[in-house]
Amino acid sequence: MTIALIGCGAIARYVTTQLTERGHHIAATILRPERVAGSDGGDDARPRVVSCVSELPAEVDHVIDCAGHPGLHAHGPAVLRGGRDLTTLATGALADTQLHDALAAAARAGGGRLRLASGAIGALDVLRAARVGGLASVRYVGRKPPQGWAGSPAEEAFDLSALRDTPRTHFSGSARAAATLYPRNANVAAAVALAGVGFDDTRVELVADPRISANIHEVYAEGAFGDFDFRIRGTALADNPRSSALAAMSVVSTVEQRTGIIVF
Repeated sequence: MTIALIGCGAIARYVTTQLTERGHHIAATILRPERVAGSDGGDDARPRVVSCVSELPAEVDHVIDCAGHPGLHAHGPAVLRGGRDLTTLATGALADTQLHDALAAAARAGGGRLRLASGAIGALDVLRAARVGGLASVRYVGRKPPQGWAGSPAEEAFDLSALRDTPRTHFSGSARAAATLYPRNANVAAAVALAGVGFDDTRVELVADPRISANIHEVYAEGAFGDFDFRIRGTALADNPRSSALAAMSVVSTVEQRTGIIVF
């Protein structure tokens, strides 16, 4: 495949390396205009640097959003309207019904498809399958060390730096509210919601836990299938402690599923 990436952070760098090793061609990178102005524009050996979808090389047939919610807002509709498929990790952005509807309308008009990478969580296949028979309840619990919630509304709930031994829940509510209030932290909650019972019926708890050193994600579900619980302790990318390694890996996996002959 010939691919363009939105963004140039740690996840974009990981995805570029992995997909290139698998034989895909990264033809372009979409950056903010001010970042484009400060670049040399790329060359024959490096991806072309552009500021909008209309400037992409014609041979690009798939775009990967590695820039989070802003990247999906800024470029998602244009990618889909142009008939290209788009893979994103910014599942939380779909809690915005206006953006959701704009992306859906653009996809219908242009024929592109929006593919949601699973991100930093697993077991979404269980939720999708269980949804067929009916899910009674789905709950997601996200635990991070106190410093992992810096810059989020958690700072308004209590003094994160003062936590020593006892975990504190700083959010309890719907996945829609979590994704809206915590756009940089709640993509996992959104992925669980989209795979299961939706943004409004998925219950979310976000916890600052001074006893842990890595992010922990937990999913609990009940339904006609029975019940299950899932727990994963994630590690970060080596060059950015704020970026999940599994999230970056899930992007590569999503692209490989599109190109594979036998797909699981």
